[in-house]
Amino acid sequence: MLPASAKAPHKQSRKQSISIGRGTRKRDEDSGTEVGEGTDEWAQSKATVRPPDQLELTDAELKEEFTRILTANNPHAPQNIVRYSFKEGTYKLIGFVNQLAVHYTQVGNLIPKDSDEGRRQHYRDELVAVSYQGSQESAKVISETENLEEDEEPKELETESGSQTDVPAAGAAEKVTEEELMTPKQPKERKLTNQFNFSERASQTFNNPLRDRECQMEPPPRTNFSATANQWEIYDAYVEELEEQEKTKEKEKAKTPVAKKSGKMAMRKLTSMESQTDDIIKVSQAAKIVERMVNQNTYDDVAQDFKYYEDAADEYRDQVGTLLPLWKFQNDKAKRLSVTALCWNPKYRDLFAVGHGSYDFMKQSRGMLLLYSMKNPSFPEYMFSSDSGIMCLDIHVDHPYLVAVGHYDGNVAIYNLKKPHSQPSFRSSAKSGKHSDPVWQVKWQKDDMDQNLNFFSVSSDGRIVSWTLVKSELVHVDVIKLKVEGSTTEVPEGLQLHTVGCGTAFDFHKEIDYMFLVGTEEGKIYKCSKSYSSQFLDTYDAHNMAVDAVSWNPYHTKVFMSCSSDWTVKIWDHTIKTPMFIYDLNSAVGDVAWAPYSSTVFAAVTTDGKAHVFDLAINKYEAICNQPVAAKKKNKITHVQFNPIHPIIIVGDDRGHIICLKLSPNLRKMPKEKKGQEVQKGPAVEIAKLDKLLNLVREVKIKT
Repeated sequence: MLPASAKAPHKQSRKQSISIGRGTRKRDEDSGTEVGEGTDEWAQSKATVRPPDQLELTDAELKEEFTRILTANNPHAPQNIVRYSFKEGTYKLIGFVNQLAVHYTQVGNLIPKDSDEGRRQHYRDELVAVSYQGSQESAKVISETENLEEDEEPKELETESGSQTDVPAAGAAEKVTEEELMTPKQPKERKLTNQFNFSERASQTFNNPLRDRECQMEPPPRTNFSATANQWEIYDAYVEELEEQEKTKEKEKAKTPVAKKSGKMAMRKLTSMESQTDDIIKVSQAAKIVERMVNQNTYDDVAQDFKYYEDAADEYRDQVGTLLPLWKFQNDKAKRLSVTALCWNPKYRDLFAVGHGSYDFMKQSRGMLLLYSMKNPSFPEYMFSSDSGIMCLDIHVDHPYLVAVGHYDGNVAIYNLKKPHSQPSFRSSAKSGKHSDPVWQVKWQKDDMDQNLNFFSVSSDGRIVSWTLVKSELVHVDVIKLKVEGSTTEVPEGLQLHTVGCGTAFDFHKEIDYMFLVGTEEGKIYKCSKSYSSQFLDTYDAHNMAVDAVSWNPYHTKVFMSCSSDWTVKIWDHTIKTPMFIYDLNSAVGDVAWAPYSSTVFAAVTTDGKAHVFDLAINKYEAICNQPVAAKKKNKITHVQFNPIHPIIIVGDDRGHIICLKLSPNLRKMPKEKKGQEVQKGPAVEIAKLDKLLNLVREVKIKT
């Protein structure tokens, strides 16, 4: 009998069966059982093989569980990063370490299926699919036609022998292929991968209106201060303080008990007063800043016009400009006083000084000196009052806190803006010397040989006086006495009497220090020198009435300008005794001023309340701007001044009002840029521009 496993047919190879039989026999020799050659492997017992170095553990140790926690920490991330701490002054270990490790990044985008871009992309893919299918079908048709051509000859032979069954089948195949080519198949719609349909949900809500509040201000000036202190300097400072304390103790010991009590009471009062004044000063400074902020918010539209507005209508006007009113400055205490002087501060360009007095000798009362800032048009920055009317003023170039003024009673004074009290720091008197008539103009000069401050003054008494500040008092010297030429009369005793010329205005040359011009009430202009006290360098028969102002051109050294109550403004070359240009303004001219940005632009104001702006380079026959600028029709404009850097002017009237006006672009035209050429700027260009006009006038005068 064969074993059961041998009855079943096996398809294994002979070698496999022999090897299996041998293995089973060797394994079962010990047990004594005979195993056939075809027994299965899974029925045999398997012996476990242990490595020689394996630990032998007990059942309790094998059943013990060890938990492993999987973390996302980067094993390569550094754990000892330190950074310097400026607060503690040491290097500190950083506790947080970035564990992120980027293996692969790719920037992509998703397009919604319903969007225009999605539809275009879908349409583009359909076109590609249709073209691809068409190319495949055309390739199939070509292959089928080639196969048909190859099989044509045997089919014809078959038809001759009598089997005609295959001919109509070939014709039908040709028809089917032609119909398929004629009718294009509709492309199947393909689903685009990575396309998402976005659903948006939205609701409308009321948004609160946004409110922006802004104010413009110039940044405060800043200075960098640095110093080093060593132990010796600190020690010396402590020693000085100890010495002062010892001195005060010795003084207190020397005093009597009564004196001590009175001294203590006085000291208490002084300390209380000082503390009060310090508090008041702190409050006043804060109040001044707040007041400026409030005013800048109140007059924000005016500030915007000052900074950015340009009259667009000037593009359509050929040679005419306008003046835009900006701020109006006035004070109740100076309500009925005329504006007798205007002067911009040479350092702080937004600050200007105003002198108040009266030109009517029958209504003389008090005077006021006010300093306004464009940052605060509602109230003056400084205010000083005087017993006599202020007729003129000038601010020192190097010391912008010193203001020299001339009074109607003939006195001159110097105000120091650093000192808070309202009285002038220096003042002339009848004892020390003064003018006997009103002082019409004052001008600061360069310091003398001993570095003393000095200024000049002109008065109706015919004297031009130099005032020098020596040891806290004013010392005066007569520079020249004005005499009317040809007016000497002989007295029976043989004496000669000279008619005194009444000086009304003067101006010093910008380059030649010793030369200056003086205008008089008789209408004459004298060219004088500081070196000659009894003789004039030249005399000009300028006007028929009093000369109100004389001014040298800031660029051209030969040209000056004068105005008078005889309604005329005249421009002169000081080497020629006849005027180069004459302008009749149909009213008494109160003041004239050259523009700081051009040698041919100047402004004049008249008593009919109008301001006139001329530009000789554009129109040398008439003004390019005639505009009423007075607050009321009856007000008379008395003075005008250009700002040194901004395109604005200030005018004052006989009611104490000061109006700030902005010049339109046509009134400050600069040379146009030409293609391929740079625009030349500077004093030389301005001098050449005015020289060109003067040469034309000189040629005409020579011909006549």
